[in-house]
Amino acid sequence: MTDVALTPEETGNAKPYSVSELAFALKRTLEDAYGFVRLRGELSKVTNHSNGHVYLTIKDERAAIDGVVWKGQVRGLQVRPEQGLEVIVTGKITTYPQGSRYQIVIETMEPAGIGALLAQLERLKARLAAEGLFEPSRKQPLPTMPAVVGVITSPTGAVIRDILHRIRDRWPCRVIVWPVVVQGDAAAGQVAAAIRGFNALDGSGPVPRPDVLIVARGGGSVEDLWAFNDEALARTAAESAIPLISAVGHETDTTLIDFVSDRRAPTPTAAAEMATPVLAELKGLMSDLGGRLHRSGGRVVDDRSGRIEAADRALRRAPDLLRLAEQRFDIVSGRLGAGLARNAAVHERELVRVASRLTPLLLQRPQATQKLRLDTLTARLRPSIDRRLERLSERLESLAKLYASVDPDRPLQRGFARVARADGGLVRAGEALKAGETVAITFGDRVTRQAVIDGESTTTPRPARPRPRAEPPPQGDLF
Repeated sequence: MTDVALTPEETGNAKPYSVSELAFALKRTLEDAYGFVRLRGELSKVTNHSNGHVYLTIKDERAAIDGVVWKGQVRGLQVRPEQGLEVIVTGKITTYPQGSRYQIVIETMEPAGIGALLAQLERLKARLAAEGLFEPSRKQPLPTMPAVVGVITSPTGAVIRDILHRIRDRWPCRVIVWPVVVQGDAAAGQVAAAIRGFNALDGSGPVPRPDVLIVARGGGSVEDLWAFNDEALARTAAESAIPLISAVGHETDTTLIDFVSDRRAPTPTAAAEMATPVLAELKGLMSDLGGRLHRSGGRVVDDRSGRIEAADRALRRAPDLLRLAEQRFDIVSGRLGAGLARNAAVHERELVRVASRLTPLLLQRPQATQKLRLDTLTARLRPSIDRRLERLSERLESLAKLYASVDPDRPLQRGFARVARADGGLVRAGEALKAGETVAITFGDRVTRQAVIDGESTTTPRPARPRPRAEPPPQGDLF
C-alpha cells in the first residue's frame, strides 16, 4: 500500500464518522480478524459476578488483556478460574465500545500443565481442610457385618470383577453396582450423582439401602484420576450418610476423595476386604466361643455343686432344727398369759389415776365464764342499735329535705311554668326564641301544652334571684 498525501480541500470533503460508527467498525474488524484465538497466560483479578459471569485478566511478564466468561460457558470449563493459575484459553477477540478497550471472550479453559493442576489442587485441599472436612472426628465407622454393599465404578473392567470375587469369597452378601464412567469430564458428576442416589434410598422399595459404599477405579496417570479431585464430588462424599470407602488408583495414587471419605483403601480388592468380614473366620470364632461357653458353664455348675454339698454338711439335721423351735415356742406361750394379766393391771391403775381428776367443775367453770360474757354483750347491743337507727333516721330526713329543695317540679307548684323547644332543650331566656317556633309549656299539674311564638318580643332581663343553697348532707354512711 502506498501512502497518498491529501490536499486540504480533499480532506475537508471526507465524510466524518460518528463515535459509535467508528467503535463498532473497529469491533467488527477485530472479530473478523481474530475470531478464534488460543491464548496462554496467568489469571489475575478474577471476579465472579452475581449474575454468573466471570471477569478476569490474562497476563504475562509484559502485557495483559481483559477476559470474560459468560454464564453459559462457566460450567464447561475444565478448571475453576483462580488468581495466579496459569491456563490456556480459547475464544475470540472483541471490543467493549463503551470503554474503548478490547477483550477476549473465553469459550474453553484448561490448565497450562501438571504444575498448574497440582497447585490448584493444593489450594483446594487447604480450603477444604480449613472447613474441617478432613477431620477424623467426622468420619463414620464401617459396619461389622453389612447385608448390602453398594459399589460405584465402571461396569466393565477388572475392578468390578475383583471386588465381586473378593466379596463372594469372604462374605456372601448382596452387592448393588451403580455404573458410572470413571474418567473424563462427566466422571465427577456421575460419581457424585451415584453417591446421592444411594443415600436417597429408604429401603422400602425393591432396591435396599446399602450399609457401606465403595467408590473404586483402577490406576492411571494424574490426568486419568483428575475427576476424583473435583470439589463438588469431594463435598458430596463428605456429606454421605452411608459410610464410604475410597479405592481410587493404586496405593501410591492419592486423590481428593481419599481425604474426605470415611476410609481409604490402597486397591479396590483391599476395599472389598475392609467392607466385609471373613465368614469362615466368624464361624470358627463362634465355634470357639461356644466351646468356651460350654466349658465355663460346666465349671460354674461343678463349683456350685461343691458349694452346696459343703453347706449341706455344715447344716444340722431338720428334726433337730424343728425341736429347738418347738421348745422356744412352748416357753414363750407359757409366759403369754401372765404377761397379758400384768399389762391389763398396769393400764387399770393408770385409768383410775386419771379418772380421779375428772370432776364436773372442770366443765362448769368455763361455761359460767362464757355465760357472763354473753350477758354483757347482750346488754350493750340494744342501746347501740337504737343509737345507730337514730343517726340513720336523722340523715334520711336531711336527704329528703335536700331532694325537695332541688326538685325541678317544685317551682311549678308556685305558679311557674317550664318552657322547652321541640327537641326537648329548655328555654332559659326569651331572646333565644324565634317567631314561628313551637315550644312546649309544662304547668304545675304536670300538664304540657304546645304553643307557637307569634312574634318577637323584647324582654327586660330581671335580676337573678338568689337560689336557696342546699344544705350539705350529713357526714357518715347511710347504713
